[in-house]
Amino acid sequence: MRKTIVEMLKKSGDNFISGESIAGDLGISRTAVWKHIQKLRESGYLILSRERRGYKLKDAPDLLLPSEIQVELKTEIIGKQMEYYPSVDSTNRVAKALAYHGAEDGTIVVAEEQESGKGRLERNYYSPRGKGIWFSIILRPKFLPHNAPKCTLMAAVAVAEAMNRFNLKAEIKWPNDIMFDGRKLVGILTEITAEIGKITYIVVGLGINVNISREEFPEDLRSVATSLSEMNGGEISRVEFFRAVLEEFDKLYREVNESGFEKIFTLWKKYNITLGKNIRVISAGDGGETFTGKAIDLDKEGALIVETEQGLRTVYAGDVSIR
Repeated sequence: MRKTIVEMLKKSGDNFISGESIAGDLGISRTAVWKHIQKLRESGYLILSRERRGYKLKDAPDLLLPSEIQVELKTEIIGKQMEYYPSVDSTNRVAKALAYHGAEDGTIVVAEEQESGKGRLERNYYSPRGKGIWFSIILRPKFLPHNAPKCTLMAAVAVAEAMNRFNLKAEIKWPNDIMFDGRKLVGILTEITAEIGKITYIVVGLGINVNISREEFPEDLRSVATSLSEMNGGEISRVEFFRAVLEEFDKLYREVNESGFEKIFTLWKKYNITLGKNIRVISAGDGGETFTGKAIDLDKEGALIVETEQGLRTVYAGDVSIR
């Protein structure tokens, strides 16, 4: 209901719209309209009111509220249902609980901050309030469980495509780290629950550093992390960038459900900075074995094929650094 009221206020532009008109269109009382307006004001919307003229939207908050994100969102699956939190320990944890209780395909969990955000290999992910986009997507895809890890590549491509829309050049380091000037912009963590031959649900968590200055990062992260605003030379609207990511993810997700991951692999290779490079690998298996070689391709599962002095090796999980 509030999302619709926000949409009506935005469409009215600089003109006031009467409470009677809003009430009539929504089939509710003018008192109910007033109560919704009060709740929107509490959320940070600056809404002017004039006797006998009604309401006018003066300013919207820079918050990732469903009423802000969904009002102009052009997707078919992703983000039709959204759960918003000012603060959570981890959006992936909340999303997994919602998925367990039946949340529908494409449901989003988004927070202004994460107190215990996690990345790959159980690393902490710095997620300060109001400075990034910290969210998880619940998927219930048609494809088989062995394809689930490819969703990590799909998420990286979605962010890269969204960056293109903002004239920002994305660089993906295998498997899913989006980089700028050798430092990390985005973290992605994919978790799956499945039965034999069937995915129950997938939760894809993304942490996008949007408007964090270098000085705001903890000292131990300044040499390894960066943000879109640092890349852009100025702040970026979190609301607009979030919409762009959801729209790109929606297009790619529908593509893989209909035709498989071939297009994802093609796009990933377009943005990648790993293939053709000499790399150092710390494998997630084999006791954390370290080796070097040249990254030459992805296999059909999205694993990295590395040419070493001892022959070809396939890396399914691990840390890669470009030498």
